Amino acid sequence: MSADHELLERWRAGDAEAGAALFERHFDALCRFFRNKLADGDAVDDLIQRTFVALVEHRDQFRGDSSVRTYLFTVARHELYGHLRRNLREQARFDPLEQSVHDRAPSPSTIVAQRKEQRLLLEALRRVPVELQLVLELYYWEDLSASELAAVLELPEGTVRTRIRRGRQLLEQALTELAAGDEVLASTLAGLDDWARSIRERLGPG
Repeated sequence: MSADHELLERWRAGDAEAGAALFERHFDALCRFFRNKLADGDAVDDLIQRTFVALVEHRDQFRGDSSVRTYLFTVARHELYGHLRRNLREQARFDPLEQSVHDRAPSPSTIVAQRKEQRLLLEALRRVPVELQLVLELYYWEDLSASELAAVLELPEGTVRTRIRRGRQLLEQALTELAAGDEVLASTLAGLDDWARSIRERLGPG
């Protein structure tokens, strides 16, 4: 049994210190998960809390087939989609494969990026449909494999690989639309993987 599984079992049994340790271990990753999708910092904090609460409350749904970390992202995805639906006037119209966070809140991200390429990439990610944004960010920032992403999305691995490819296509399209004629576009596209991973440290708390 992994350290995470042990902490989770102890927390479920009432060990508050184990819960605090699990929270501290995965807090930064959940912060990265929510920050570029939500403009409201309070909403980010609330959804992180909701994710950890749901992890304990829905104990019967986690059978230990995947890592606790992967399951946390699964729970976080459900919490994010629930939040987005609650904040839409026409709830039935929310489709994470069609709508982006930019469609809902076009204001720029509050994340501080040091380089033009990073700022461009963050904004382009917000213009990709939410589920594809989620796939790309977990792929680049958390180094999740296709099989781990399949567990998070609750989809076959082949479908996830298709979504990674589609996400990259739409990301490059968004980059081109945002920076047409700008020399920073060529730099961003040429080093897309490296630029994407370089943003990771900018997405922690604060």
